[in-house]
Amino acid sequence: MSVVEQYARVHIVTDADPRLEDRGAVPVVLRYDPESDPRRVRVGLPGTVPREWAVERDLLERGLRAPVASGGIRVWPCGRVQAVVEFHAPQGVSVVEFETKTLTRFLRRTYAAAAEPVAH
Repeated sequence: MSVVEQYARVHIVTDADPRLEDRGAVPVVLRYDPESDPRRVRVGLPGTVPREWAVERDLLERGLRAPVASGGIRVWPCGRVQAVVEFHAPQGVSVVEFETKTLTRFLRRTYAAAAEPVAH
């Protein structure tokens, strides 16, 4: 099974690190490792202290069609071309705007990686 990693340019609004708001589109890393955590993907956010969030793949997928929430993470579609992922932490809230096609492409790749046969 292969690790899937994809970079995406997103817009972030956050009260945890206000300097990110002035930068326009910033890079984030989407990562999926089917061997270590087959149900979740990781979203790496930039900042003065980079943060990584574990998000259930199912939550991301459902959030592309309708608003969903689980724990401190909320996902919802925003028009036809964007999806919003909101992360809540003690340090503050980060709202990340993705292009829907970027998340869809990434999720497809994760399902393909999970279906690969295990080499012995």
